[in-house]
Amino acid sequence: MGSGEPNPAGKKKKYLKAALYVGDLDPDVTEDMLYKKFRPAGPLRFTRICRDPVTRSPLGYGYVNFRFPADAEWALNTMNFDLINGKPFRLMWSQPDDRLRKSGVGNIFIKNLDKSIDNRALFYLFSAFGSILSCKVVCDDNGSKGYAYVHFDSLAAANRAIWHMNGVRLNNRQVYVGRFKFPEERAAEVRTRDRATFTNVFVKNFGDDMDDDKLKELFSEYGPTESVKVIRDASGKSKGFGFVRYETHEAAQKAVLDLHGKSIDGKVLYVGRAQKKIERLAELRRRFERLRLKEKSRPPGVPIYIKNLDETINDEKLKEEFSSFGSISRAKVMVEVGQGKGFGVVCFSSFEEATKAVDEMNGRIVGSKPLHVTLGQARRRW
Repeated sequence: MGSGEPNPAGKKKKYLKAALYVGDLDPDVTEDMLYKKFRPAGPLRFTRICRDPVTRSPLGYGYVNFRFPADAEWALNTMNFDLINGKPFRLMWSQPDDRLRKSGVGNIFIKNLDKSIDNRALFYLFSAFGSILSCKVVCDDNGSKGYAYVHFDSLAAANRAIWHMNGVRLNNRQVYVGRFKFPEERAAEVRTRDRATFTNVFVKNFGDDMDDDKLKELFSEYGPTESVKVIRDASGKSKGFGFVRYETHEAAQKAVLDLHGKSIDGKVLYVGRAQKKIERLAELRRRFERLRLKEKSRPPGVPIYIKNLDETINDEKLKEEFSSFGSISRAKVMVEVGQGKGFGVVCFSSFEEATKAVDEMNGRIVGSKPLHVTLGQARRRW
């Protein structure tokens, strides 16, 4: 490319540097309101309110794209925490590449904040230590929850903030300031620490006749208990699990070692250390991520759903019945305890193939039953 020719890549980079993220927006704020608010700062390319793809409800944030980076920088420095529709908004540079955010580098965590400290106050308190990418006090309907996050553009700035602010009293409250840790890291720390000190035991897979007294009788053999509880539903029926809290770690550990895997009234007990909330949340995230990756790796295509399948139809037979209509990436009969549930899915490579299969197979008798065949949506979980 010659020196006199325009550089599309450079133009795109300049354009991205002129985009601001606008957070904490009132649900009634529109693109037009954003445009009118930021137009005095300089010429705009466009404004956008981000919405739920299904309900189209606003998500509480959006973007303002300026024509010139200098105008965006002026808006960031002078308009941050201004009001729109009576509510202060947060500004930060738009980050199309989220690797920095996901890395956690430069991110710090602050807790034990006085409720009077808001985003604006926090920003000005910590901006002395370096350039801030984002700053947020976590709130609910009652206001500040007493903790916050500040993300600096460098690890050095974050370390300065921790060094100078950890243990400082703000509005007569001593605050903790430390390195941000991802939930998985905090869960691992809690798990390691709790294994050597736990006193709370989780028990599951017992019969419906188990009550608090019977559970206490079973577990009291290993030491004094502080509380014993069988968890029940709204009707009072046992959910099949409960908790036993001992006075000492030694008693709890002995109960786990002795009772885990023991058969009680024909049921094999599960007895283990009760997980902390952060551990349970981390496990749920891991499960969700596994499902997401499984969904992502599933062959793309257009599925059709088949109901009223004969009990003799399996995956191979289902694929064979529909293979004449096109290329099939997968055919699956839903089963439960080895028995077909009467419905299944066939995934074609194109919409035309799937439509043809629906037209010709809906109502056709396969085995001993007429099929009910409908068109699905691409990449739906099945």
